[in-house]
Amino acid sequence: MAKIEGTCDRKFERVREVFAQAFDDGKEVGAAIAVTIDGRPVLDLWGGYADKGKTKPWTRDTIVNVYSTTKGLAAICAHRLVDQGLLDLDAPVAHYWPEFAQAGKQKLPVRYLLSHQAGLPGVRKPLQPNDLFNWDTMCSALAETEPWWTPGTRHGYHAITYGWLVGEVIRRITGKSPGTYLRDELATPLGLDCHIGLDAQHDSRVAEMIPAPPPPPEQLNIFAEMLKEPESMLAKTFNNPPMMLRPGLVNTREWRGCELPAANGHTNARSLARVYGAVARGGEVDGYPVLTPASIERGYTEQACGPDAVLQLSTRIGLGFMLSQPGASLGPNPNAFGHPGAGGSLGFADPDAKVGFGYVMNKMESGILIDPRVTALIDALYASL
Repeated sequence: MAKIEGTCDRKFERVREVFAQAFDDGKEVGAAIAVTIDGRPVLDLWGGYADKGKTKPWTRDTIVNVYSTTKGLAAICAHRLVDQGLLDLDAPVAHYWPEFAQAGKQKLPVRYLLSHQAGLPGVRKPLQPNDLFNWDTMCSALAETEPWWTPGTRHGYHAITYGWLVGEVIRRITGKSPGTYLRDELATPLGLDCHIGLDAQHDSRVAEMIPAPPPPPEQLNIFAEMLKEPESMLAKTFNNPPMMLRPGLVNTREWRGCELPAANGHTNARSLARVYGAVARGGEVDGYPVLTPASIERGYTEQACGPDAVLQLSTRIGLGFMLSQPGASLGPNPNAFGHPGAGGSLGFADPDAKVGFGYVMNKMESGILIDPRVTALIDALYASL
């Protein structure tokens, strides 16, 4: 059996067993899972290795890139601004970001940025590879871009642009970059090991991401489809700037150090469970307010459901979060909400059971929504409650 470290209440021993079995079956190289119930940690486990060569043990302090699980953290930041009276989700984006009014977007409301209904999953004009790391260049390009569809009439996953769109609104309101706002408002007060824009001092404890294998024949291969039509919306979503597909990009210093609030958060399962655990119990933990009940309800209120114009499958979306749907469940309760990340990571809150959940790993799989490894852990968790 794999060596699993950490703590686990006896009641949740079945979750530990499922977690360990994934290592024994070769489904994991390094991973961690954490759960809180009503704000109390009941499970905090890790195991395996932080590198592909299996020479560096995954430890309590290992952190890892969580790709789009970052989007949920950015959404929590945006909802905090609503709670603070600084952001109106129904106001035009241009009210906070005047340059955004170009190309017919003068009335586009902020809520469409969070719900992937803005029609801006990709920038139309060709960009240079290193533009990915230039915040002002990307925000200016998005401000100039004409939506790919009439905003509000469809939804399509804003895989990378979500970070600049939501992040620039945060920056215009607060004067802080989204990574700084996250640090000041959530990470430091709650003791989270959570970063958007990672300082080089932490590199030694970051797990190496191991790329996913090609998807099976029955699953859409987004990247193969994209290469067929390099000027398509799909290609512009995932490869403009033409940097995202660079092999090993996620393990570079330039990726870790920049701020991409859609895709390059670095954290651990413990931190995800703690922040979502606060949200799951009415919005506060240890006396620190994270979100108001009104913002929590907005988070899990469905904004869009059905065919996703980018992912070419069905998605169900709240305000900045993914919601449960058939084949991609966040447990049995209807109000669970959170966000998965490419390769498998996941953070979510279940207000009905007061569950905060975090899972991170470094062996990526090719699924798009909820990874089967996570589904097995969620099933074991709820069977134990």
